[in-house]
Amino acid sequence: MSFQSMILSGRGVTAVLGPTNTGKTHYAIERMVAHDSGVIGLPLRLLAREVYTRLVEKVGHHNVALITGEEKIAPHRARYSVCTVEAMPRETTASFVAIDEVQLAGDLERGHIFTDRLLHLRGRGETLLLGAATMRPILEHLLPGITVVERPRMSQLLYAGSKKITRLPHRTAIVAFSADEVYAIAELIRRQRGGAAVVLGALSPRTRNAQVALYQEGDVDYLVATDAIGMGLNLDVDHVAFAQDRKFDGYQYRNLNPAELAQVAGRAGRHIRDGTFGVTGRVDPFEDELVHRIESHEFDPVRVLQWRSKAVDYSSLKALKHSLEAAPAVSGLTRALPAVDQQALEHLARYPEVVDVATTSERVEKLWDACALPDYRRITPAQHADLISSIYADLVRHGTVNEDFMAEQVRRADHTDGEIDTLSARIAQIRTWTYVSNRPGWLADPTHWQEKTREIEDRLSDALHERLTKRFVDRRTSVLMKRLRENAMLEAEISVNGDVFVEGHHVGQLAGFRFTLVAGSEGTDAKAVQGAAQKALALEFEARAARLHAAGNNDLALSSDGLVRWLGDPVARLAASDHVMRPRVILLADEQLQANARDHVVARIERFVNHHISTVLKPLDDISRAEDLEGLAKGLAFQLVENLGVLFRRDVADEVKSLDQESRASIRKYGVRFGAYHIFLPALLKPAPAELITLLWALKNDGLDKPGYGELIPMLAAGRTSVVTDPSFERTFYKLAGFRYLGKRAVRIDILERLADLIRPLLQWKPGATPRPDGAYDGRRFTATTSMLSILGATPDDMEEILKGLGYRADSVTAEEAAAFLAKQDGTPAEAAATDEAAGEQVEADADAEAESAEDNAAPAEAVSAEATPAPPEGAPVEATSDESAAAAQPEEAAEPKPVLLWRPGTRQDNQRGGRHQGEQRRGGQRQGERHGQGEAREGGRKGGAPARGKPQDGKPGGQRKERQDRHERHERHDRSDRAGKFDSRPPRKEKPIDPDSPFAKLAALKEQLKK
Repeated sequence: MSFQSMILSGRGVTAVLGPTNTGKTHYAIERMVAHDSGVIGLPLRLLAREVYTRLVEKVGHHNVALITGEEKIAPHRARYSVCTVEAMPRETTASFVAIDEVQLAGDLERGHIFTDRLLHLRGRGETLLLGAATMRPILEHLLPGITVVERPRMSQLLYAGSKKITRLPHRTAIVAFSADEVYAIAELIRRQRGGAAVVLGALSPRTRNAQVALYQEGDVDYLVATDAIGMGLNLDVDHVAFAQDRKFDGYQYRNLNPAELAQVAGRAGRHIRDGTFGVTGRVDPFEDELVHRIESHEFDPVRVLQWRSKAVDYSSLKALKHSLEAAPAVSGLTRALPAVDQQALEHLARYPEVVDVATTSERVEKLWDACALPDYRRITPAQHADLISSIYADLVRHGTVNEDFMAEQVRRADHTDGEIDTLSARIAQIRTWTYVSNRPGWLADPTHWQEKTREIEDRLSDALHERLTKRFVDRRTSVLMKRLRENAMLEAEISVNGDVFVEGHHVGQLAGFRFTLVAGSEGTDAKAVQGAAQKALALEFEARAARLHAAGNNDLALSSDGLVRWLGDPVARLAASDHVMRPRVILLADEQLQANARDHVVARIERFVNHHISTVLKPLDDISRAEDLEGLAKGLAFQLVENLGVLFRRDVADEVKSLDQESRASIRKYGVRFGAYHIFLPALLKPAPAELITLLWALKNDGLDKPGYGELIPMLAAGRTSVVTDPSFERTFYKLAGFRYLGKRAVRIDILERLADLIRPLLQWKPGATPRPDGAYDGRRFTATTSMLSILGATPDDMEEILKGLGYRADSVTAEEAAAFLAKQDGTPAEAAATDEAAGEQVEADADAEAESAEDNAAPAEAVSAEATPAPPEGAPVEATSDESAAAAQPEEAAEPKPVLLWRPGTRQDNQRGGRHQGEQRRGGQRQGERHGQGEAREGGRKGGAPARGKPQDGKPGGQRKERQDRHERHERHDRSDRAGKFDSRPPRKEKPIDPDSPFAKLAALKEQLKK
């Protein structure tokens, strides 16, 4: 029989195939020790270590060798060798040979090595190929006569669906395919469940062993790993959860196929114990067909194996490359893609210094041997080729690697400081030199360097294990959980400041009646910890309930976030109820506070809340309970309580007008003030009541998170009479804090009433009757004064915004015209009184309106504005007058003095004329001189001040002004007579008797005298 026919024969070869958990590796170990010598090849260094340990237990360490690319334990005359597949000998005289996970022969990156071993390496007495059942067809095709034994799984594997990471059961392995994802999941598990062990292919075997031991010994209940755990590692895993189902296979990102998923999922369950698998994180649930295939182990067979020629030609670099690119002559094999060693050769073949040296077959073979250096550092092919080039140059020139160069590289890696990534990079670097030290003939003193690099790698591995454990395992929680799983009786105690200790470990904090676990103890383990703490907590809850029940009001406080605090700890929160003044109390307590103790705590907190509200908001509470109010007064009081102490007068104008003197007096004795713009309780315009009012409104209207909550109370406390508004704030907060929202500025309500007190005498003043007050103009209009600006804390521009918001309208005249008019008023009072007869009539009409309001002295501005047009939303910007629109349309000349604004209560005609004038200005515009017009023309009420359309200028401005004034006065009288004769939809107001001692009776008498 020829050699070629022998290697393609299956004689003496047995394939033991089946899914995971069939005992294949255990069977191979038992068969190997039955022979006098043997070699077994495994896919991972970690798995080789595990099998080595098991063999040592059976036959003694002196009989077992461990050979990997980076490690060599070779006792003299050892009978058995445990290797990684890459480190297996090309030929052997051993009686037994086994190759594990032979399905990796189809892997794009390493497959050609497995193919070479299963085709060429044979034991003298027995050869076993271990792997998945998908290999049966291709093995029977390539190795005729092979004996196939299929082993069934010893337990069931069932699909458990999708679960959140924080809800995964104990003894779960979570699988991801990148280091970043593995670390992120492990960090989440640490925070939620106490900790997780981490297994990555890039970790050193020592570190991986330590992490696996952490999991196996029960210190943590979760393992986060890559698909490395699918390669035969024996772990006590009950559930496997896929956090990713895509991986980078060395060439591209791709989805795992069903067989690969089953290989990893099969780690769940040991021996006869069933296991489950599922998905977690962002992975979609598996489809039914995929689930069925994994559960029943039905997969597509492997159709081709990766192959690379074993007949390597070292005669030249070109011949070497050509031989590696040879195609297989047997069907079922396919030429493998260039692996790391072949990629390195491609780069080195372009280096002139390499080409110049690799001129003999020995040197070409040495170059190919150097290219086998693994890329532990995962750097670029070019960088990896540079390192090989340096090593090869030393081997050719000196016969060995330059030890000074190696010493420097090793020294750089010999540091145990730094974090996980830093230590991982150093381990990868030292593994490179460990490999170099184990290559035969590469070093002058290999033993020294093997010991040196092994010592450094062990030290770095231990440091990395420590960092991984520190980052991803809460030692305190893991130890505590282990004790709880052992059902040990734990000792618990509570310190004076609420710290809860179990077995001397700080497990949480007791605040009020709520126990909170420390970070890292959340999730299902939290229940176990809470259970351990119940012995101390149960007694403490009862004692605290008794102390709270007997506590004084000074021990309790209501904060602006709606929490009731007892000695600083939250014990309840307020929630909305049917009555804004009676919020609902929700107790913040664990279930351990039960029965009478719970009822006593709730009752005590409710008494405090009711007392606090009735004390801080006493005026509002008193009026809500008032029994002497009747009729309209009772209704007005109800509205005042519903609106938390502030009503806009225009909203209740009819009710106020209908109140008789007795009703007004009955409601006024509760501290209610009838202002010109508001009906309000002045006692509530203080920080403490305003803060509580804001809280009650926010509870009722879900406003604790609305913009501006709590922002205005500090301004009120600082004594600010007006503030610049913030458009993002909820506007109601201004009203609740005692401010009126007026466009760009908000003014305190009581200050606005003081403003009304300053404006009222200016509008009631009659030219010629008494000395003219500061700010009075003609009895119908007024100018802003320094005292007004002072109480408002505002600028003249702010004053305009405020007055517009209150419903006043402005006429503008030049400073010269205003000065001349006031000089005339002050100099000839009698003549002024005669000239302005129409103005006197208007003032009398205003006095009549005030008499109807009784003694509240309501200013006419808002009332007239509200009656003339529908009330705009509170704080809505007021439409500019025609004068102001025109001023905005044309830039003001630098030399022209600023006009004087004459303010008056707004009317319906203002809105109509304002709209008309603005339309005219938009169509044609006005020159600034025309826009200002003449003073007397504005006295007639024309806001624009421009000549009437169709009336040309005649060159006699004085005559024109007189003509327009007379015409306007006629129109005003005509309008009043028209309004008197028009139908009014409102019911007639009942005439009320006037108190002869009332100031309004005296005002009426004064009117009669003026008429005479």
